[in-house]
Amino acid sequence: GARGWLIGELERRLEPLERTGQIRRLGYILQEDLPLIYAGAHAFAFPSLYEGFGLPVLEALASGTPTLTSNRSSLPEVAGDAALLVDPEDVDSLTTNLERLLTDDEWRAAAMRRGMRQANQFSWERCVEETVAVYRRALAE
Repeated sequence: GARGWLIGELERRLEPLERTGQIRRLGYILQEDLPLIYAGAHAFAFPSLYEGFGLPVLEALASGTPTLTSNRSSLPEVAGDAALLVDPEDVDSLTTNLERLLTDDEWRAAAMRRGMRQANQFSWERCVEETVAVYRRALAE
């Protein structure tokens, strides 16, 4: 992704993990490449402090990728019961749940099923239907 707030500190901490092959940062990814990236990922962690909607979480869930995300903003609604929800400022909780995300095969299998089910609740078709319903109710008043 793009360089942002506190990126220098993050890069400094990630550098040793990249050198040893424990993580791989991909940088900017074209929109058309995202489904393949998500589907090939072992896990998706998105401990964001603020999100307007949380499209990356929805994309990961739709791809069947086990997901961890924040327990704040719009993310719990987007993720439902399909992701691990954590306080993004609680290092101990992040550590424990990242380990579970990566190693608990039973949870991962169930999360993959729940993720696809959760993602299916969001569609442009449903968005249009619900928006039209709101306007109809407003016009009827």
